[in-house]
Amino acid sequence: MGWNTWNHFYCGISEEVIREIADALINTGLAKLGYKYVNIDDCWAELNRDYQGNLVPNKRTFPSGIKALADYVHAKGLKLGIYSDAGTQTCTKQMPGSLDHEEQDVRTFASWGVDYLKYDNCNDAGRSVRERYTRISNAMKKYGKNIFFSICEWGIENPATWARGMGGNSRRKTADIADNWDSMTSRADQNDRWASYAGPGGWSDPDMLEVGNGGMSEAEYRSHFSIWALAKAPLLIGCDVRSMSPQTKNIISNWEVVAVNQGKHSLAHRLGVQGKKVQSDAGLEVWAGPLSGNRKAVVLWNR
Repeated sequence: MGWNTWNHFYCGISEEVIREIADALINTGLAKLGYKYVNIDDCWAELNRDYQGNLVPNKRTFPSGIKALADYVHAKGLKLGIYSDAGTQTCTKQMPGSLDHEEQDVRTFASWGVDYLKYDNCNDAGRSVRERYTRISNAMKKYGKNIFFSICEWGIENPATWARGMGGNSRRKTADIADNWDSMTSRADQNDRWASYAGPGGWSDPDMLEVGNGGMSEAEYRSHFSIWALAKAPLLIGCDVRSMSPQTKNIISNWEVVAVNQGKHSLAHRLGVQGKKVQSDAGLEVWAGPLSGNRKAVVLWNR
């Protein structure tokens, strides 16, 4: 559980924004509910590496560097996440990817105190997914054992079937989500196809939350949050929590729904048991997942 820059800010990020978001997670009570990760997505680094081949934080937007930002976040009891890519450049092409720099970059992230790595799949230089993700997997096992590893392969080569061996803590099986009903529901369906592959330390990831970004109704956002929670998906807030509406806060801070996701009612989350669609009839759907005492959490979804 946590927050990510991409869905709301895209490349419009800075160390000031990250600090303020960390403050807001504390001040709104979201951190107490479990929203602990403050994750920086694309666009945090300079376009070119330094003369030693190291990634360099953007001097204009992150002048204090990532280590200082990690220290700030850690002092609040939160964790810092960062982003890289299994290609020559990241998806925006505004910073280098980690292809052929895997060990160097993971050592850098570890030295900065990074707690989470989202690893994307753009600009692959014609090299296979398995080769590129094996390289970063080996680097993470060697130097990044304490870093949560989010494999963001988009489901192109069915990562549910092989990513567990890569050490991925979560695995994206969908294309990027957009802030609209059709995109959200299709991501839920894509993720549901691979429910049986979820397991300990290998959560299915249908992409980050759009709740509060304005493209859907309040009822649609409730559906979005409920299905993600039931699927035991990572709950990564994607809106600006500094200025979110009371309605948005009510949705993402519903402790009963969060408890279903986080295993407060059962071992289901810790075992990676993914809730799934069990019945569909003319747009009326039943989704369900296990709780303790032979109970189930059920979502009745009118689509």
